[in-house]
Amino acid sequence: MNAPTAPAVRYEPHGYAPDGTPVQRWHLDSGTGTTAAVLTYGGILQHLTVPAADGTRASVVLGLPTAEAYAAARGPYLGALVGRYANRLAHGRFPLDGADHTIPANDRGHALHGGPDGFDRRVWRAAPVPDPHAAAVRLTLLSPDGDMGFPGTLDVAVTYRLGADHTLTLDYEARTDRPTVVNLTHHAYFDLTAGTHGLAGHTLRVPGSHYLPVDAGAIPAGPPAPVEATPFDLREPTPLGPRLDPETVVADPSWPRRAATTTPGSWTPGRAPTACAPPPPSPPWTAAAPWRCGPPNPPCRSTPATSSTPPSPAATAARSPATAPSAWRPSTCPTRPTTPSTRARSSAPARSSAAAPPTASRI
Repeated sequence: MNAPTAPAVRYEPHGYAPDGTPVQRWHLDSGTGTTAAVLTYGGILQHLTVPAADGTRASVVLGLPTAEAYAAARGPYLGALVGRYANRLAHGRFPLDGADHTIPANDRGHALHGGPDGFDRRVWRAAPVPDPHAAAVRLTLLSPDGDMGFPGTLDVAVTYRLGADHTLTLDYEARTDRPTVVNLTHHAYFDLTAGTHGLAGHTLRVPGSHYLPVDAGAIPAGPPAPVEATPFDLREPTPLGPRLDPETVVADPSWPRRAATTTPGSWTPGRAPTACAPPPPSPPWTAAAPWRCGPPNPPCRSTPATSSTPPSPAATAARSPATAPSAWRPSTCPTRPTTPSTRARSSAPARSSAAAPPTASRI
């Protein structure tokens, strides 16, 4: 294995968006054998190449070769930054501060991932971030008031940071000038076998005691239900191959679209559950009967059950009666107004056990 070098960042032209805007590809090199490529189109993570145990290197995320290929692949959101609101808003509508807001429907009559022109279809601005211990690039996007029907101007920044310890970290920040909803996420498709065994070759553990049932349109159909005796019971390391075999799956046409969570109200996998009151006995939950989380912080509450992703604290802060949204960190609830800013962070070590790089693929 080569000796470690200093982290490095560089970029190059990488095609054009459908409207003719030039797209850049930013290369992040940890200096220790792990590299990543990020496109300004959609903020897409195109590849994450890591060293395997035998010294070879391979990408552990699915990717496409060009910006034009991503633009043509409507649907899978492959490797993209998703917003303003990840997952579905039922019938493309939500209430906020006494007003109803409508988002264009793009999935079975519902608004998925921010509507048909979400953040995954935009060209972000990019700039390197000085860091002696990591290769980092900061992407920014300004979403104007009324964009896709969402209220308020939203100034979004996402920083990709690739450390010498082979860890890729994403830092999210969003600032708004009026109450709004926001639920940002990342849509990478990981294959830790690097194309050698696919999804069935993974063993997965999810420390989640409940999952969220959904209807045929992938909209929540009720309160969280126990994972016990369901295909979603992954509390112990479980090979996914048998769970994906149709003969072993519970006869339930909606089960692949259900989301495993920790105990009701706790939204961050791997963290200690948040103490929450039980949800109302009958859906849908409404602003008048919210599912409150994290006493003694009354402003921390869920939005109505119109999204199949548990709401981010940023979204719930925007719905609170406070004069300004609150800063937040994963697994915590806002406690007092600070600045009109929300922050999130996610990180995961990137390692591969495969020896050969996969062919770029699309699902």
